[in-house]
Amino acid sequence: MNWHSKSAEFALAQNRVDRNDGLDEHQAVRRRQEHGRNMIETKRDAPLIIRFFKQFNDFMVIVLLFAAGLSYFAGWMQGEPRLTDPLIILFIVALNAVLGLVQESKAQKALAALKEISQPEAKVLRGGQAVVMRVEDIVPGDIVFLETGDIVPADLRLLTTINLKAEESALTGESAPVEKDAEAVVNDNSSIGDRINMAFSGSSITYGRGMGLAVATGMATEMGKIASLIMEEKAPETPLQRKLAETGKVLGIAALLICAAIFAIGIWRQIPAMEMFITSVSLAVAAIPEGLVAIVTIMLAIGVQRMARRNAIIRKLPAVETLGSATVICSDKTGTLTQNKMRIVEVSNGHSTLRKDSPVSIDIIKLGALCNDSIVSGGQVLGDPTEAAFITSLLGFGLDKQGLETEKRRLAEVPFDSKRKLMTTIHASDEEYMAITKGAPDVLINRCTHYYDNGQVMALSSQRRDEILRHVAKMADRALRVLAVAFRQLNHLPTGPELADIEQKLIFAGLAGMMDPPRPEVRGAVATCKQAGIRPVMITGDHPATALAVARSIGIGERDDIAVTGADIAGFSPDELENAIEHTAVFARVSPEHKVRIVKAFQKKGHIVAMTGDGVNDAPALKAADIGCAMGINGTEVAKGAADIVLTDDNFATIVHAVEEGRGILTNIRKAVHFLLSSNVGEIITIFVAILLGWPVPLLAIHLLWVNLVTDSLPAIALGLDPTDPGIMNGRPRTSRTGLFHRKLWQRIFLEGGMIGMLSLIAFGVGVTYFDTGDGVTMGRTMAFATLSISQLVHAFNMRSESSIFRIRLFENRYLVGALFVGIILQVSVISIAPIANVFRVMPLAAEAWLVVALLSLLPIIIVEIEKFLINPRQLRQKQKTIDAA
Repeated sequence: MNWHSKSAEFALAQNRVDRNDGLDEHQAVRRRQEHGRNMIETKRDAPLIIRFFKQFNDFMVIVLLFAAGLSYFAGWMQGEPRLTDPLIILFIVALNAVLGLVQESKAQKALAALKEISQPEAKVLRGGQAVVMRVEDIVPGDIVFLETGDIVPADLRLLTTINLKAEESALTGESAPVEKDAEAVVNDNSSIGDRINMAFSGSSITYGRGMGLAVATGMATEMGKIASLIMEEKAPETPLQRKLAETGKVLGIAALLICAAIFAIGIWRQIPAMEMFITSVSLAVAAIPEGLVAIVTIMLAIGVQRMARRNAIIRKLPAVETLGSATVICSDKTGTLTQNKMRIVEVSNGHSTLRKDSPVSIDIIKLGALCNDSIVSGGQVLGDPTEAAFITSLLGFGLDKQGLETEKRRLAEVPFDSKRKLMTTIHASDEEYMAITKGAPDVLINRCTHYYDNGQVMALSSQRRDEILRHVAKMADRALRVLAVAFRQLNHLPTGPELADIEQKLIFAGLAGMMDPPRPEVRGAVATCKQAGIRPVMITGDHPATALAVARSIGIGERDDIAVTGADIAGFSPDELENAIEHTAVFARVSPEHKVRIVKAFQKKGHIVAMTGDGVNDAPALKAADIGCAMGINGTEVAKGAADIVLTDDNFATIVHAVEEGRGILTNIRKAVHFLLSSNVGEIITIFVAILLGWPVPLLAIHLLWVNLVTDSLPAIALGLDPTDPGIMNGRPRTSRTGLFHRKLWQRIFLEGGMIGMLSLIAFGVGVTYFDTGDGVTMGRTMAFATLSISQLVHAFNMRSESSIFRIRLFENRYLVGALFVGIILQVSVISIAPIANVFRVMPLAAEAWLVVALLSLLPIIIVEIEKFLINPRQLRQKQKTIDAA
């Protein structure tokens, strides 16, 4: 039921409760049985063993397991079951599963944070007595007392309010406390932020006191609905996960088709079926890059460390690369783009804007600081944010409230009242008395008969009054919250009835315009986003005018932009929303459900969406987005729990740094995957061509596993540590429609794979023809094995740049140089140390044979340099100019 559209008396009658007595214990027990405890439900994690086996739900892993089984079966059929090959495959698959399980995010951390956000105890009316009880024992129908500092324990239909204000920014995104009014009745379709007769679970009382009827508890509250959204929302796969899965499927299917073709060719050539079966298994092993998933995981883990040094903590490993693909950043306003602290940004005498440090401005701020209930404690200003803004400005001038109050002692006050919209304090200095009043300009100006101008008190004419109100309207158009300040000299201390008339015949002093200001670094970060082809979008629960003003000031919005509101979104069909997002930069007055709809609409249009936020209301959208970024300092635990990345400095600019790191990591991953796949294609071609030519199989399964898992892995990881290209933020991001590789890359992979395959076949032929020792094909296989391994180590240097590697510092990546030397040492050891050579079924090479291997292994540098020159040289030269300029 929409309780905000019903009167307080109707709500009491519907809940069958008396305003003066509340529920009795028997009623409370029955309602607890009906509605459950006032707590957030959690979703149980799957058992550890289930989560472990889910790691095997990958096409490439299934093909590998199938190959391991076939490998053992083939050996068993020949009477010589060999465990080495299948055990190595099983070890790699198990290692990948363990890595995936370790990196998996704890599924329901956000819900645990939601449970902890509620206050453990509350004051409730039960059986005519005010009792303090655990929040989880509150049931619908309970009457709850509220005071300044309380956390609201359930969704309440307010019954009485005395100057009550609630801070709801974590739920609605609105930075200023909301003034509550129990007597109000609002429209059915009003947003949460406009329901001024309601107090919501998890919000805090910043001012005044009141009493409310619990109309929703637990999962039925607005916070509970957010918890439901988090449980229902499934985090999407990252672009890299999707592309690697696609690549794995393509490779797996290609391996099976090639194996079937090879097997058929072998049978046609009358080669024994079992021999062809073993050869087909070898080819399957060659086609699958066994170390690919583990290497990408390691590279992402390296990226986690690099991002942590730039104040971005990665909670979910694939998030590292997703930022590099981001095309849209949907940012919450309050606390993310702004400071979540009200500041006085403009002071006026009513007809012109004053310098903030002018004597008149300081006098206006002094008056506002005296008529003020905020206090300074431990270096922090505590109190209503609007009042705290005066104290903060005062401190900025080197003054303090205590010193002012010593000079002008506070003797009496007329507290703020939502009907009067004014607050007045009485002060004494020596034998002089002064009343200071601050409040809504349209109300205060009608209580004034004079105004203060350049040290003189002047009569306030109707024309001057209208001029002041026009100036107030202009300030409000700039989304400023405007307060007026006035004063009155008194002959004596007013008492009793005199206080009721004290807010008359006032002297208007000036206006203070406040706002939650943007963070200083945000404008530059937004400009960098646009330069990088990333579209920044503001999504907030705040008022449209405020949101637009902030958006324009930081460069997200343009002068003619309009804000789309939550009410608009509620009326949009999915297609209409998808059309609206294409030309909208600001979404205002939106609920958590609307934020999720906006994120999903962008995703449906093919965008990779990053969502930033700090409040409870941001959590569902953070989880739904491709990448969720929570603020680490001012962010709620709920937002952190739902996010993929936590920014430790709450700095929007850190997101841009993280995007840069993400792009660098993604580029390096592409280099590594390019290297690995070209190597795998080389292995396939080596075996495939040998079979077509009727040669013996030049490489055994164990050779292929060694190359794929050891000599390929070291340079691939080293490529992940390659320095980020200069100017990487000058181009547009990769979209979700783009493959892991650009259009020309598959062509290069097959050309380079063919090169490696041909070099290995040449080595095999040379070994069999010129270095045969009478041991069949062992010498040829040894030379092919060595050439395949070392040529791939050398080929890794070609990956460092799409243009000539001689135009960059070739040995700048010391990790890659180290991988080259370590890889060569390992390869030589495998061939030269007899016990190891026996396991690999190879034999030591003579110096002349090693010389042939060395010459063949160095050829990839020369061949690929020619390839780079021939394939679109203009594009490569243009890219090099961009890098040189950066």
